[in-house]
Amino acid sequence: MVLAAGTDHGGTDRPHPEGPRRAGTGAAGADTAQSPDAQAGIAQAGISQAGIAQTGTAQTGTAQIRNGQPRNAQIRNAQTRNAQTRTAEALGARLPPLLVAAERVAATVAQGVHGRRRVGQGDSFWQFRPFLPGDTPNRVDWRQSAKSDRAYVRETEWEAAQTVCLWCDASPGMRWRSRGASVDKHQRAALLTLALASLLLRGGERVCLIGEAMRPVSGHSGLDRLAEALERAGGSGLPPPAKLPRQSRVVLLGDFLGPLSEVEATVQRLAGVPVSGHLVQVLDPAEASLPYHGRVRFQGLEPDREQLVPRVESIRAAYVERLEAHQRGLAAIATAAGFGFTIHRTDHGPEFALLALYSALAA
Repeated sequence: MVLAAGTDHGGTDRPHPEGPRRAGTGAAGADTAQSPDAQAGIAQAGISQAGIAQTGTAQTGTAQIRNGQPRNAQIRNAQTRNAQTRTAEALGARLPPLLVAAERVAATVAQGVHGRRRVGQGDSFWQFRPFLPGDTPNRVDWRQSAKSDRAYVRETEWEAAQTVCLWCDASPGMRWRSRGASVDKHQRAALLTLALASLLLRGGERVCLIGEAMRPVSGHSGLDRLAEALERAGGSGLPPPAKLPRQSRVVLLGDFLGPLSEVEATVQRLAGVPVSGHLVQVLDPAEASLPYHGRVRFQGLEPDREQLVPRVESIRAAYVERLEAHQRGLAAIATAAGFGFTIHRTDHGPEFALLALYSALAA
């Protein structure tokens, strides 16, 4: 279960002692007066007020019509556009820091990435190997072969594009952090999601978000669209049913503290598509170790009852044991479906988790 913010010794904080659980426009209709110069200009052009009304602009009482549209409607449309602009600006103000952080993490990890390391069609050189029976002469690299008394074949690295579907848990229980972490669980999961997407797009893969009505994107320009969709995403603690490309890869990031039976049903549904993938459990350090002492009141961010524990240290060992059993259950579910499983704590750097995750996908 997730923890509610608070203090030790009678304050509030969170892992649940029972073990891991899901935790400037004028008034509408105003008259518009024409200046004498404007009236004179109209008269000189031989256009009467009636003629203006016939061509699409008329005044009737306090309502003005322009191009066949009442001014009230024009004002409402303008207000709607202004509201949409403010929403877009607010979204843009939040996205750059996340995008910058994701790009920074991806750039750091990219230095240690060595591609798919499989022979196949592509332009990237992988290795030279000796010419073998069955190879055609047009595969011989004559420049390399001239350096020795053997014939060599030039092999390229496999570069077939693949679709990778990502999901980031945005439930209320993810939006919490303890004093031992600098970011909450959702912030870290979103960072890993975007950084992984950046690496995949750089490698020529197609990427989409599960649960979002958007086609897979490709190329580095698609990262902005993914960031915007990730900002809008909501939902529960497990990915919703969605139509995924066959033989694609999926990556699910969340705390997965809900019942194991629900997690298993979701993973089996995905494996039946069929797809393969990876689970990343993102935990706050306080959820992993229950570091509190004394009398603490635990409150959930989701519909969980609060509970007062007189001495937290007396239940710490049982809590840690139950959490580890839950994680063993998650690992078994992932293994049975052909998925990988990783645990990441928010007090650890994101680079190592991202490198391990990308390497697992590239294997």
